[in-house]
Amino acid sequence: MSIQPGDTAPAFTLFSSDKKPVSLSDYKGKNVVLLFFPLAFSSVCTAELCSVRDQLARYNNANADVIAISIDSVFVLDKFKNDQQLNFTLLSDFNKEVSENYGVLYEIFPAFEMRGVSKRAAFLIDGEGIVQYAGECASPGDQPDFEKILSRIEDL
Repeated sequence: MSIQPGDTAPAFTLFSSDKKPVSLSDYKGKNVVLLFFPLAFSSVCTAELCSVRDQLARYNNANADVIAISIDSVFVLDKFKNDQQLNFTLLSDFNKEVSENYGVLYEIFPAFEMRGVSKRAAFLIDGEGIVQYAGECASPGDQPDFEKILSRIEDL
């Protein structure tokens, strides 16, 4: 993982599951929890994002918005968001540029030998665009340490 705490978060604009462009700069002045996940509808990704959905009030109360990014198309993400009733922004990194810029792109995904799948990773970016937390899961079967992330948000 190339992005570390203290770094300026790489800027990006991606299309959401609502088919609208979303930029990191849209969140200036707010804390952002940026989650990268491998694939919509997989069991671990579904569990991860549903746990965030169920705890979203904790992030909102700490002045933090959650954004989740995968290499899935906007159409897949729209279906995933609706099926799982996710209440935060999902962005498509179909061209894999943002995952690469954040250093969280598998050359070869361990399952099914797919190329160019996002790793499971989490970043906390403060309102000035500075990375305050960076964590990459060792295995795609692991989940980020959300308690550590929430604790770090509360310290900001």
